[in-house]
Parts: sequence; C-alpha cells; structure tokens
Amino acid sequence: MTQTGWIIVAIVVVALLIIAGFLWSRSRRSAHLKDRFGREYDRTVDAKGGKGKAEAELADREKRVAKLDIRPLEPAERREFLTRWKDVQARFVDDPARAVAFADALVGEVMRARGYPVADFDQRAGDISVDHPVVVEHYRKAHEIAVRHEHGDASTEDLRQAMIHYRALFDNLVGAEAPAAREPEPAR
Repeated sequence: MTQTGWIIVAIVVVALLIIAGFLWSRSRRSAHLKDRFGREYDRTVDAKGGKGKAEAELADREKRVAKLDIRPLEPAERREFLTRWKDVQARFVDDPARAVAFADALVGEVMRARGYPVADFDQRAGDISVDHPVVVEHYRKAHEIAVRHEHGDASTEDLRQAMIHYRALFDNLVGAEAPAAREPEPAR
C-alpha cells in the first residue's frame, strides 16, 4: 500500500474512533440521566419533544443545582416546620382551599430554608427534580390541582389529593439530608 493509502486508512480509523467515543459518551450520559432522574427523565423527554433537548435540560438542571448551597435543616428548623405542617393539616377541615395554599407556601419556605431558589414553579420543580426525582411528581400534581382550583375546577377531594402530594414532598424535604450526605432515594 502506498503512503497515501496508509494516510487515508489512518484518517478513517481515527474518524471511527472519534465517532465511537462520541457515541459511547452520549450513551453514558443518557444512562446517567435516566438513573438520576427516573420518571422525570421520561416526563422531560415528552415535554421537550425529544431525547436531545430533554437531556440538555436535565444536564443544565444538574449544573445549576450543583452551584447551590443545599443544606439539611437544623433540628430546631425541622421541628418548627413539622409543627407548622400540623397546623396546615388542621386547617383543611374548615377551609380546604386555604390549607392547600398554605401547604404550597410552607413547601416554598422549606425549599428556601434548604437553599433552593424559589423564583417560579417550573424553576422550583426543576431544581427539586435533581435531588428528589421521586417526589417531584407529587409537587407537579399538587400544583396542577391548586391551579385548577384557582379556575374553579377542583373538588374538595381534589384538594385532599393536593394535600397528600404536598405532604410527600414536604416529608422528603424536611427529613432529607444535604445532597452530598444522603443516600440515593429508593425507587418507588
């Protein structure tokens, strides 16, 4: 084979190695994101209309949350939030709609105390999904019911379901350790 032939073969081999490396890297990234986000991965793929956009979004969430100073609650803070949750639950009997609004506000306060930014719902849900992918679905459902209630489309039973969903997120946030110090959440 001529020198030109060897150069062409070398270029083809290098190109194939680069392509294989790229495909392997993307495969590893996809596997990591699927493991980390669970059902949130599938929800994001559906919402973004494709795997590439969804994975970019999830990777951006990881980077954004990694820059945050997420911390566990101090024991006194935890006790205070638990006491306040009991008050919110007690309000449900007399005023379900206000109890749901208070539950949403209390979850926001817990998030803020833990170090999560609380700008808007989509940002909060995205940030929560990084460290709490199992319960973010509860948060989305509770929020959806609260919005439906604002439009007059939620029954008392719907509001009860919203409280259950808020409680799942609340319990997870109040009882959770800082991300670096906690074990991964079990799959449900």
